[in-house]
Parts: sequence; structure tokens; C-alpha cells
Amino acid sequence: MIDITDSIASVVKNSRVQEGSAVVFVVGSTASVTTTEYEPGLRKDIPLALDRIAPRNARYHHDDTWHDGNGHAHVRASFVGPSLIIPFSGGELLLGTWQQVVLIDFDNRPRDRTVVVQVLGV
Repeated sequence: MIDITDSIASVVKNSRVQEGSAVVFVVGSTASVTTTEYEPGLRKDIPLALDRIAPRNARYHHDDTWHDGNGHAHVRASFVGPSLIIPFSGGELLLGTWQQVVLIDFDNRPRDRTVVVQVLGV
């Protein structure tokens, strides 16, 4: 889990668009973007909750097909989702005080991740 809030805010600020929405999308089917309070307890709680929803050691038909052992990652990413829309005003993201944008990589091996940010003005 990686806090990408500052990177997203920088893209918005550098766009010089003052009012609108930032569309944030992670490329790939085994990662997600969401918002949460990026603090140590939740950085433990979220993976534990996802372990209960889609355990690593469960049988996945995806693994039977591709033999890559990351069926759990696909299921987790599908539940959390690949994208967010974040409104902004005055060139600043309209996030809550304790709300950060995070990238969560669920895969069982290292991946290079690309996060696409499109700034839409009103």
C-alpha cells in the first residue's frame, strides 16, 4: 500500500486547472486505487480484511488456467477497483483531513505500476 496523494495533488496543481475532477486509474488487473486514512493500523487492517475476503491459499480457477498463483490478487483488485474520481477546487484536491489516495498492489511478484491521472476542468 503506497500513499500517492502528493503525486496526484502535484499533477492537479501543475495542470493549472482550478476547478474540476482528477480521474485516477491504475493500469493492470492486480492493483487498485482507493482512499483511506494512511496510518499504521489501517495499513495492517486492510490486508487482513482482504485476506478474509480472498485468501491467498484458496483455490482459484484463474490459477488453474494460468498457473501464476495470483488469482487472489485479481479478485481483491476487482473488489477494490482500478479507479477514483477526486474533485478539486482552487487547484487543491477536496479530500478529508485524514483521507489519502493509495495504490494497493495485490500481486504475488514485483510489478512496475503505472497510474494514469487525467485532469478534467469544469
